[in-house]
Amino acid sequence: MSDILLKNILVDEVLKDITISGGLIKSILPAGSLHPEPSAEVVDCSGMAAIPGFFNMHTHAAMSLMRGVGEGQRELSSWLQEVWKVEARIDPEFCYHASRVACLEMIKTGTTTFNDMYFYPETTVRAALEMGIRPAVCYCVLDLNDEEKAAREKDGTEKAYEQLKDAGCIFSASIHSIYTVSEKMILWTSDFARRHGLKLHIHLCETRTEVEDCKEAHGGLTPVEYLDRLGVLDQNVIAAHSLWLSDSDVEILGKRKVTCVHNINSNAKLGSGFRFMFDELRSNGVNICLGTDGCASSNNLDMLETIKTSLLFQKAWRGDKDTVTLKDALNAVTVNAAKFFGLNTGRIEEGAIADISIVDLGSSFFLSNAPVLSNLVWSAHSDSIDSVIASGRFVMRHRKVEGEEEILSLARRQLDKIRV
Repeated sequence: MSDILLKNILVDEVLKDITISGGLIKSILPAGSLHPEPSAEVVDCSGMAAIPGFFNMHTHAAMSLMRGVGEGQRELSSWLQEVWKVEARIDPEFCYHASRVACLEMIKTGTTTFNDMYFYPETTVRAALEMGIRPAVCYCVLDLNDEEKAAREKDGTEKAYEQLKDAGCIFSASIHSIYTVSEKMILWTSDFARRHGLKLHIHLCETRTEVEDCKEAHGGLTPVEYLDRLGVLDQNVIAAHSLWLSDSDVEILGKRKVTCVHNINSNAKLGSGFRFMFDELRSNGVNICLGTDGCASSNNLDMLETIKTSLLFQKAWRGDKDTVTLKDALNAVTVNAAKFFGLNTGRIEEGAIADISIVDLGSSFFLSNAPVLSNLVWSAHSDSIDSVIASGRFVMRHRKVEGEEEILSLARRQLDKIRV
């Protein structure tokens, strides 16, 4: 891996030179201060700005070929029925090629790390590592209260862990949800995560129906209260959606230091809701991140769009334009996410892992005196991201990703498998 010198690039509104070496940001000095090593690649970034690579903290990568599935269904449960019909037809080859499409899309929109929950996680890891971005994956337990299926899910979790624990990814345990996983299996999976020092990924409080059904089944307990009674919740749990929460739920999630992931585009499109309690959760000590969910519900993996939509909905439903700030939302896709995984990235700082997106400021969207990040989120689109560096190497240059035409061509051949 050769050194890289990014010359004349804006960092927090100041022109800098950035040296990258061994996958890390080695130095950041005023523009013109650095003289490259003879072997270093020198990139003139005049008219460009550096921002941290984004984290997509909840997605289902291989659903990139399922856009439009279940559209028109009334709500989550009926939508899921349509999705499950399609998923019954997929195989590892499908998931590999679909994951490559997802990685391509994430690179093009500035994402360098993603937290995935889907079938055949080994195929997602293979796709991501081939393309140079960082995957966090899991074996998603879903037993539907079937004891024979639960035994297979235990076996699947153990095998996936052994296969992927040293495969260059982050491997997590996963409980699909409280309504698709039996109590015995919830407890087993939580214990498995703790015994092996793993993160635990779960869908939680995504719909009002989920909360109401849980209360009916568990003596008035909400899903958060139910999981807390079982001893599942702690700082290693990442709870996707966390949308329908009581004041008690917010306090519990904060006390247990859970990380909650807001997926506004998916939640709004499926009619699940939009009143994510960003301020309340943060004030109680919850670590907040953002995600897209899968392409069958959110339809894309664009974290820049997710940031903007999240901010718009927060301002709208609260009736307060100064509520969640741009900095809050950017932290949710960078430093907050890095903190959850214990990764030294999410920042343009000396010593940090070099996950950097290079933004082209040459379009009309940046013709103002507003800060770059403000124009990027509120005015521009992700195609303003010119190049992406992940772990110290270019994975996209000038909007081109190596092999992208082949990736799309091979993926098209998989579509026949899911025609119902």
